[in-house]
Amino acid sequence: MKALPPTLRPDKRYVLGRIVPHNSSFDGKELYYAIYDAAVSLFGDSGAYELSMSVVFSNPEWVIIRCSRKSELKLRAAVATVNRVGKKDCAIRCVATSGTIAALKRKIPPSFPAKIIGDVEIESTLYSSVSVSQEKVDLYKEGIKHQDILYFTREDLEEL
Repeated sequence: MKALPPTLRPDKRYVLGRIVPHNSSFDGKELYYAIYDAAVSLFGDSGAYELSMSVVFSNPEWVIIRCSRKSELKLRAAVATVNRVGKKDCAIRCVATSGTIAALKRKIPPSFPAKIIGDVEIESTLYSSVSVSQEKVDLYKEGIKHQDILYFTREDLEEL
């Protein structure tokens, strides 16, 4: 069977999302199921089907989602309601929308490797500090249950 010419193909749009917290390792299938469940809860089965979405690119910090044209606002609304992927709590923040994957990949800033700074004690609780970018510092509480994540800047740590 011959492929359709470009004028007869359905138009697609691509949405770039940032995964918070950073360096969360999810595969595309887990992200797809989380976003699809959010779309079904918002718009029902037929509304989620009309999005015709799929995850086309993912790494530990970013995801690119394809959807049909004129449904990108619905997709952005569904992505905003995601609060868990698999068994991990996380959020996906929509950053940009484009007609090509290459344009969105150009908008992804270069990532800095996370550097472990050391331990910090706040109100008799010990946190391990990790520098994610040049300004932002994440503080993680050790333990399996009731994990606390605090976000500070380097200036805030100097005041402590």
